Amino acid sequence: MRADVRRRGAFADLVTASRPLSWVNTAYPFAAAYLLTTREVDAAFVVGTLFFLVPYNLAMYGVNDVFDYASDAANPRKGGAEGALLVPGRHRLTIIAAITACLPFVVVLVLLGGLAASAVLAVCLFAVAAYSVPGLRFKEVPGLDSLTSSVHFVGPAVYGLVLAGAAFTPPLVALLLAFLAWGVASHAFGAVQDIVPDRAGGIASIATAMGARRTVRLAIALWAVAGVLMLATSWPGPLAAVLVVPYIVAAAPFVDVTDATSGRANAGWKRFLGINYAVGFVVTLLLIWYAAITP
Repeated sequence: MRADVRRRGAFADLVTASRPLSWVNTAYPFAAAYLLTTREVDAAFVVGTLFFLVPYNLAMYGVNDVFDYASDAANPRKGGAEGALLVPGRHRLTIIAAITACLPFVVVLVLLGGLAASAVLAVCLFAVAAYSVPGLRFKEVPGLDSLTSSVHFVGPAVYGLVLAGAAFTPPLVALLLAFLAWGVASHAFGAVQDIVPDRAGGIASIATAMGARRTVRLAIALWAVAGVLMLATSWPGPLAAVLVVPYIVAAAPFVDVTDATSGRANAGWKRFLGINYAVGFVVTLLLIWYAAITP
């Protein structure tokens, strides 16, 4: 095989491993939190947004794909938009690429931020590593797996707020808790579709521990909790309470799914991915409204 073809193949694998469809899910929380606090585009905003857009996702998802190869090889949904099936020959490259991509951004962000911001960034990076790497493997501790996954998305928002010097008022805390509940619910529901391959690969998860039915019902309950928490946020935040409804509707058909038929939940997960973009659009409109009415 020609060297340029090998390079294209490796690059394509790295891009797929970073889950391009999910890049916005980590960059957006940071960018929105920072911009709404500072009301300006500066070096920290640009560097932070770029970091949480690609390098952070390569580290989070790519490293996970490396250490989950055994179960991914038995998972029919791997090898595309929902995750790369990284052959062993790509594993070392993926780890090196993730570290190399993240390091310069982290150095710059530490120099631009204070001690508190650096501490939050450290927690974000620890959560990324702890989820997948051997010796920690939070993803195999039922309950902690979903919480850690949620931190992957809430963390960038908290980091953006701390970096920008935001005041953590009760409405803001309610917003972050709602985001956390949404993230736990989303991970739990996503884990249902992988019960069979995860068990085949010897991987534990909240779904393998609780079973398909109870996990789906937990996800729906947590999305509802997120909606209730949004009622305690600053106007027009309470309007976002209804945005949990599409997620609940997408998961509702699977409340009686069995462990054996849990793979059917993939249909709900695919709808979930589309819902994220529609909900993100509405959230953007609400944030613009908030920025317009807040001094």
